[in-house]
Amino acid sequence: MKNPTRRLSRFKPVLRSPLSAPPSIPRVLLWPAGLSTPRRPGAPLPRLSAAAALAASALVLSGCAGAAPGSVGGDATGAGAPATGRAAESAAAQEVQGPVPRLVMTHAEGITVLDAASLDVVGEAGLAGFNRLNPAGDGRHVLVSTGSAFRVFDAGVWTEKHGDHGHSYAAPPTLTDAAFEAIKPGHAVFHAGRTALFSDGSGKVEIFDPAGLAEEGGDVPGTDVYTTPEAHHGVAVPLKDGKLLVTLGDDEARRGVAVLSAGAGQDRTELVRNEDCPGVHGEASAGQDAVVVGCENGMLIYRDGRISKVASPDAYGRMGNQAGSPESPVVLGDYKVDREAELERPTRVSLVNTDTATLRLVELGTSYSFRSLGRGPEGEALVLGTDGALRIIDPLTGNITSTVPVVEAWEESETWQDPRPTLFVQGSTAYVTEPARRVIHAVDLASGSVRKSAGLPHVPNELTGVSG
Repeated sequence: MKNPTRRLSRFKPVLRSPLSAPPSIPRVLLWPAGLSTPRRPGAPLPRLSAAAALAASALVLSGCAGAAPGSVGGDATGAGAPATGRAAESAAAQEVQGPVPRLVMTHAEGITVLDAASLDVVGEAGLAGFNRLNPAGDGRHVLVSTGSAFRVFDAGVWTEKHGDHGHSYAAPPTLTDAAFEAIKPGHAVFHAGRTALFSDGSGKVEIFDPAGLAEEGGDVPGTDVYTTPEAHHGVAVPLKDGKLLVTLGDDEARRGVAVLSAGAGQDRTELVRNEDCPGVHGEASAGQDAVVVGCENGMLIYRDGRISKVASPDAYGRMGNQAGSPESPVVLGDYKVDREAELERPTRVSLVNTDTATLRLVELGTSYSFRSLGRGPEGEALVLGTDGALRIIDPLTGNITSTVPVVEAWEESETWQDPRPTLFVQGSTAYVTEPARRVIHAVDLASGSVRKSAGLPHVPNELTGVSG
């Protein structure tokens, strides 16, 4: 069914010199490649001439030869295939030689987009307040959890399949008019080819194919809507064969999960449930077919139609934040043991093997935050410590195989919405923000070294990315 969509006012893209400082950020700012090299935080950037500013909007040119994959190539005459879908309306969308990954980050004034290779700023959008970022699942869009909706942010890079190959495109990023209305928008999860949005204030779950976000017309795709019996801070995970996993709870307590049959709307049958999961929170997938959720006393594993429980060794052993990988049966999680703490600073992480239903705890020797967990391209477990180092852990043995110094030592704020060093992994690169210095670092996981660092125009908060 098609769910009503709130239409949000559209602002026209604005091109300006980075040196100018209007009171508010324009909706889109194009930035020439190579401009955001490391610099003193707060220092002004070089002034762009009118010609240079115009050139910035045409940096991505079509072509098929003369450049490495992912780089700009060809001439300005547009020899490449035409763009299609929502961004086809923009004349700035041009074909490039291969996928061009981008990073998307929030700050107090809005959203900033970086080229993932150069760390150059390629665009900005104004959106005041604390906003959360969720990958939409199509390698192009990001869903922004605002106060009353999941807004659709187009990061401006995508690849269209064409037989045995693909055509990649790049365009200016934009905060679109499209939005999924929600009361207290919470988690957005992509799994098994579909994306599920959970509205904490109503219990509404909207499920859709993220490929529909690129369709022309500027509207959101049609969604299948299921509503949980009670509203709560929860999560929904689409499963293969059209099944759906949802959390169980109400405004006073959360207690477990249920798996529902394939169906439409409320026309779903409960297949299995487990209510031995107090404080259920978060989700992750492991390997090819396991889905987990965290509990205050362990972790639940859904696999092959059954739900099993891995218990914590402590009466209160919370694993509420998780990071999974299709390359590993092991889920990385946090591990907290102080029920009464306003802010616990844990020094151990959990490794839950979904094949054997076993738990291993690893002592790091430093604390970390909920934004410190990630996975490498081969399933390595990654944890960013408050000592400033990124630890690479073998998920099967729990051995710390490498420790990479990345940022200065830091202390986690007691206000969870405050900026803090944040880890995001894309391919073989781990990106780490350093809000205190307004810097982002790219860590090459293969060599275990910082490949590049760049200054940022704003204090970064949340961080995600798209593959293009």
